[in-house]
Amino acid sequence: MANGAERRLYWGAILTVLALDIITKQLAEQHLHRSAGRSVFGDWFQLRLVYNPGAAFGLHLGPYSRWIFLVIAIAVVILLFQYHRGAERGDWFRQLALGLVTGGAIGNVIDRIRSPQGVVDFLDLGVGAWRWPTFNVADMAVSCGAIAFAISLWREDARREAMQAADTGRPLPPETPAPEISAARPGD
Repeated sequence: MANGAERRLYWGAILTVLALDIITKQLAEQHLHRSAGRSVFGDWFQLRLVYNPGAAFGLHLGPYSRWIFLVIAIAVVILLFQYHRGAERGDWFRQLALGLVTGGAIGNVIDRIRSPQGVVDFLDLGVGAWRWPTFNVADMAVSCGAIAFAISLWREDARREAMQAADTGRPLPPETPAPEISAARPGD
């Protein structure tokens, strides 16, 4: 279970993502409403207000998409909280990753609850007709947090393999770092 500093990191990441997400979405709705968009860096990066009633990349499941994705997002937030509570003590990287994903998921849940139009997206990247789907701060937090969480899981597997190799006496694979052993040898 996480210690106090790790819990603060988890909750701090959630609150930071939520604050940035809410503020930027409000600004986007105030300043980009009835606008064709605003160029930040030419055609590459623009601010353009879009409402997404579906999920990531415009995934849509019909007239009940809003409610289906709302239920899924709430279930994911609950699952992420369980991962937070069950994470190994000292794994601050995992706590940060889970906080980012949770904060982003909650930010988009708030949009689904407050507006039938859908999630507010406003960051538009691409060149000409080749555009990445428009996104927001919550989406960035979910993406970065998910990548960090995957790295954390991979590192945990590598540590577990290294410990098992040390316990059984078999040689470690070349890419696996040796575990640190702090036991003193007799006669030292």
